[in-house]
Amino acid sequence: MLNRRALLGSATAFALALGLNAPAFADPDSALAALQETVLSKGPNGEEPTAPSTVVLSDEEIAKIKEMGASAAIVMHYGGNDWARAQINGLQTQFAAMGIEVIAITDAGFKPEKQVSDLETIMAQSPDIIVSIPTDPTATAAAYRAASAAGAKLVFMDNVPTGFVAGTDFVSVVSADNYGNGVAAAHLMAKALGPDGGDIGLVFHAADFFVTKQRYDAFKATIASDYPNIKIVDEQGIGGPDFSGDAEKAAGAMLTANPSIKGIWAVWDVPAEGVISAARAAGRDDLIITTVDLGENVAISMAQGGFIKGLGAQRPYDAGVVEAKLAGYALLGKEAPAFVALPALPVSKDNLLDAWKQVYSTEATDNIKSMMQ
Repeated sequence: MLNRRALLGSATAFALALGLNAPAFADPDSALAALQETVLSKGPNGEEPTAPSTVVLSDEEIAKIKEMGASAAIVMHYGGNDWARAQINGLQTQFAAMGIEVIAITDAGFKPEKQVSDLETIMAQSPDIIVSIPTDPTATAAAYRAASAAGAKLVFMDNVPTGFVAGTDFVSVVSADNYGNGVAAAHLMAKALGPDGGDIGLVFHAADFFVTKQRYDAFKATIASDYPNIKIVDEQGIGGPDFSGDAEKAAGAMLTANPSIKGIWAVWDVPAEGVISAARAAGRDDLIITTVDLGENVAISMAQGGFIKGLGAQRPYDAGVVEAKLAGYALLGKEAPAFVALPALPVSKDNLLDAWKQVYSTEATDNIKSMMQ
C-alpha cells in the first residue's frame, strides 16, 4: 500500500499519482474508489504503513505459541460502541486460535485516570500481553511504561503513549486509515450535497487523540482542496464522555446560529447519533450527515434513506485479528512492522450490507436488513 497523504494538498496531483485523469478526481465516486487502493495515514510517529496481509503466522509458529500458555489483557479506552466490540471480538477470536487466554477486558470510559487504574490492577495478574488504546498519550504513558518494564508485550490500537518507540517500548500499532476515512466522509458529503454545494458544519473531538484529529484534518483539507463550492461555516468540539449528548447540543447550537447549514460532519458514529437528534429537534429533515465508523444506529439511518448519507468505515474486526497476531510475533521474538494500517472503506446505502460484512465479519443485523426493504 502506498502513502499519498502528502499529495492531498492538490487534488489534481493526487489524481495523477494514482494514474487517474485530473478531472476524474473532481467526481466523488472516482475519488472514493481510489481511496480503497491506498493508505493515506502515517503512524503516530510518522511511520509508513505496512499492509495487514504481511502479518502472518505459520502453523508451526502458532503451535509454539500454544505451548507457551500465554495470557493477554485488553485495555480499552472506551467500550460503548460497535467499533470497540468488533475489535474485542477479533482479538478474542485470534487469541483463542493461538491458545492465549484473555484474562481481563477493561473499559476506561475515556477517562485517563481510570485507564491508569485499570493497568495497575491488570498488572497484578502478570499478563504476557497487553493490547490497548491510550485515552491520553501523555497522562497514561507512565502506567504503560511500568507495564512494559514488568515484562508485558504491548500492542496498541490507533494511538501510542508519548515518547514510546516501536520495537523498543512496544511491539506495533494497528490502525484503520483514519485520514483516508476523513477524506471519504468529505467526498460523500460533496456527493450528497450535489453540484451546488452549500454551507456545512463540523462536530470534532476536542481531545489530544491522534486518530480523531486525523479524520478532522482530512475532512477539512479535502473540502478546501476539492470542493470550493462547499463552505465550512461553523465548528464545535466535544469532549465526552456523553458524546451523543454533547454532539446534540453542539449541533443544535450550530443549526440555530447558521440556518443556512445543509450538512454536518461528525467525527464518529456516536456523535453522529447526537447530530441526528439535533436535526430532528430543529425540524431539519433535509440535513445531510456524514461521519466515520459503521455503527448499527447510523447504519439503520442510512438503510432508511435518513440523515446519514455516507461514512468512512474502519475494519475493527480485522484490526483485532492483526493485533493478536502481532502479539504472537512478540512472544516468538519475531520482528514486527512498526505501523500496520487497513484501507478506508467508503460506505453508502448502495454497499451497506456488503460493507457490514467487511467491517464485522458477519451478516448485517436484522434491524438493518429490515430497513433496507
